Parts: sequence; structure tokens; C-alpha cells
Amino acid sequence: MKILSAKQIKEVDSKTIAYDGISSKTLMTRAVQAIYKYLKDNYLLQSKTNIICGVGNNGGDGIALAIELYNSGNDIKVYVIEHSKNYSPDFKHFLEKATDRNIDIKMITSIEQLPTFPKSEIIIDAIFGTGLNREVTGLALEVINKLNVNKAHTISIDVPSGLMLNGPTTTAIKANRTITLQIPKLVLFLPDNHKYVGNLAIVNMGLNNKAINEANTLQYYIDKEHIKSIIKPLNKYAHKGTQGHSLVIGGSIGKIGSVHLASKAALKCGCGLVTAYVPKCGTVPLQTSFPEAMVIEDINEEFLSKINYSISPNAIGIGVGMGTNDITKNAFIEFIKNNKSPMVIDADAINIISEHKEILELLPQNTIITPHPKELSRLVGDWSNDFEKIEKVTNIAKAYNIIVVIKGAHTLIITSEELYVNSSGTPALATAGSGDVLTGIITGLLAQGYSALQAAKIGVYLHGLTANISATTINPRSFVASDIIDNIGKAYFDIEGEG
Repeated sequence: MKILSAKQIKEVDSKTIAYDGISSKTLMTRAVQAIYKYLKDNYLLQSKTNIICGVGNNGGDGIALAIELYNSGNDIKVYVIEHSKNYSPDFKHFLEKATDRNIDIKMITSIEQLPTFPKSEIIIDAIFGTGLNREVTGLALEVINKLNVNKAHTISIDVPSGLMLNGPTTTAIKANRTITLQIPKLVLFLPDNHKYVGNLAIVNMGLNNKAINEANTLQYYIDKEHIKSIIKPLNKYAHKGTQGHSLVIGGSIGKIGSVHLASKAALKCGCGLVTAYVPKCGTVPLQTSFPEAMVIEDINEEFLSKINYSISPNAIGIGVGMGTNDITKNAFIEFIKNNKSPMVIDADAINIISEHKEILELLPQNTIITPHPKELSRLVGDWSNDFEKIEKVTNIAKAYNIIVVIKGAHTLIITSEELYVNSSGTPALATAGSGDVLTGIITGLLAQGYSALQAAKIGVYLHGLTANISATTINPRSFVASDIIDNIGKAYFDIEGEG
């Protein structure tokens, strides 16, 4: 799915009106019907519902929704925040229709006129939409601040009011749920904004497909449909030699488990052969706990000292549990100087690169690095907000033609040109070893012949989906990295629609 800017969303709306031969009011009605259906399917609407509207088109959505709820017999009240005297034409239209039906509407011109809402009631936020391009001030700001201390369950339409699509936000509605209209918006997936967005739902409002296809973007939302379209069918005559050979390099005394997790994940995602390169202390644990893997020993007992092998892997994952002592650092740097294989770099290997940035010049094109936030800050420096973080990562991706997978609640994939947001995953993935598993999955996919970008997209989606599909059988507090591996097969079934 495409992620679009506020300007592009406005253009898609306009083209939908033109291509479908409808009015803007009809398009607004489509949006409201999609929101109403979601509310009807997911909420018990016996509670009193308070709709807080602005005077623009988002407020028009709110008024139109009030009419829909009123016609269905729901107990509603509308509050119109008169932060401006410039009513949009569509807002005026639906306000007149609501007035004709004697819907309870109160105009708010000062903060004292807005009541405090009890916990038993619902607030629907329809003050501002995607067109907001500056920080909120005046009465609207006072209203947002007052609503944010209410205990009532709050639902925002399209985006939480106050949230800007083009930059960092200081104040916005803190919604329990945001129902966004068909087009994903990047700001809804950024960590800084989680306190505003809450749980996110995307509803189809009937935008014209041609209009969406004509919108040019470099930002995308990775969903199941896309992943299904790029997964290769399994050849009837496939054998272990045709399914790729992964090499996982890492480990040190006390951290062999990370290599086990990465190696097993590589094999479990469909790779034909997996070899682990570890210090001598890792051989017995690996051969005992994971007999499907082959093992190559380093000459050193406790850490990697010289990375030397005679096999020809199709892809390499390096860094998990590796440590950063000086001997290992030198071994890693020498390895990078000579390696030409597709590669996934994680954990301590990223930390070494952060100390020796010249290594970046030596990486093969489209090398994938998979930092968690702390590793990323060591690599690119600190940032003041998510937009600055994305800019810094984009710059390094462009400079060295690499792919950066920023691990998190909505994992981001940033290439030299594009940005992808992953849609799968739950907080269950916040567990030790989860990143090691992701490294193994992506390495295994690379070895199977997927492009680096395809491997990254499929890898992060599979990884997250294992948590989604086990949500009813494993409590997220007790979910561990091995559960990710155990559920990879189920995730494939879920994507491919079998089983």
C-alpha cells in the first residue's frame, strides 16, 4: 500500500470525485459510512457518544457521522469548536442537515463551555484532519489539552487532531484508537506519535484505484497482500542444494544462543543448508541443540579471532553475540575487506562499524543492517525526533547504498530511495533474541535468491506475523524468541492461505 502526503491525499480525493463522477459530499458520505461500519462492528455504542468537531472537512466528517449515529438510534451530542469563522462548504452542508434533524449541537467559543466527559462515555475526535500544517494554538489547543485529561474512551477520525503529517508534533489528541481512511500516513507509525495514535485501524472508504495508482511515492506500507505477491512458489523438484546455503557468523562464550537462534531461523524460513561459524566453545552446544546445522570452528576457544572458511555460502549473517574485543574487531574488518557475498549485519558487527565508519565503504551494495534504536544511534548519531532519525538513516543508506532495517513496533526499512513500514507484529517481540531471529530469517531469504529488499520485506513481515498469529495461544508477556521460530511455518500458511 502507498503511504502518501497530505497534498497527495487531497489530490486522490479530487481525482476520485472526478473519475467516479460524484460530489465531495458523496465522498465524505463514503468515508463516514466506512467509519460507522467499523464502530458498529467493534464497539458497543450504547454509551453516550460525544463528537468534537472542527469547522473544516474533518469536522464535516464528524457531523456526518453524528447524523449516521443519530439515525441509528444512538445517544449522541455534538460540540463544534469554533476556532475559526471560516467554515468549509461541506461542513456547513452537514451542519445544516444535522440541525434540521434537531441533533443536540453545542457551539464552543470558550474552553469553559466544554464539559468534562465521564469514563463511561465515548469521545470522537473530528477537530482537525490531514491538512493541518502548523502547531495548534488558541481555543483548539485548549480543547485538545482538556480532552487529553478526560478519562472517556477517545476515537480519532483519520488522524488525531493536532498531529501534523509533515513534521514533528508538540501537542495532539491522545486517542485510544485512530480510524484512518484507506491511505496509510507515515506519522501514524512513528514511535514519537504512539501516545497520540493509540491502536490503529485502516478502513476502506472507496477511493478510486486509478487515482491511487497515479500518485507517485517513495513510501509504502507492507501488508499481507504485497508479501504474498513476492513469495516464490516452492519448486516440486527443490532439494537442499537449490534452496540456498546460509552462513551465520558470530557468538562468543556465554552468547552462543544467539547463533543458535539465527541459524535455526534461517533454516526454518526455507533455506536448504545452514552453517554456523563460531568459536570452539560453541560447537558442542550447537551440534547438541540444533543438529540440522553444520558448524565451522574458529581457532579460538572463547571468541572469534580469524574468520576463515572454504564453503561458498549464498548469504551471510554476521554479528550476533560476537562481542567487540580488539581481536574480534580485527577479524571482522579483515573479513569485510574480502567478502563479496550478500550480507546481513547485526548487533556487535554494527557496533564495530560505528567505531570504524570507514568499514561502510567496504560493504557490498545492498548490504542489510538491522540495528535496534541504541545501535542505530551509535551508527548515525542522536536525533531529536523521528523525522530527523529517518533523515539521518536515509543519508547513510544513500551514501553507502545499503538497506537499513530499523527494528521496532513498526519496523522501518530504508533504502537509498525508499521507505517501507511493516504492518505486522505485537509487543510480544520485545524479548531477548528476537533480533537474532530476524537476522537469521533475512539471511535465509537472501540465500534463497530473493533480492536484498525482498528479503528484508518478507523477513520483517514474517517475523512480526509470528507474534500476531500466536496472540491467542501465547500471552505476549511469555512469548520468547524460540516461539518466533516455531511459528514461522504457521506464518507462511497464513500468508499463502493454506492449512
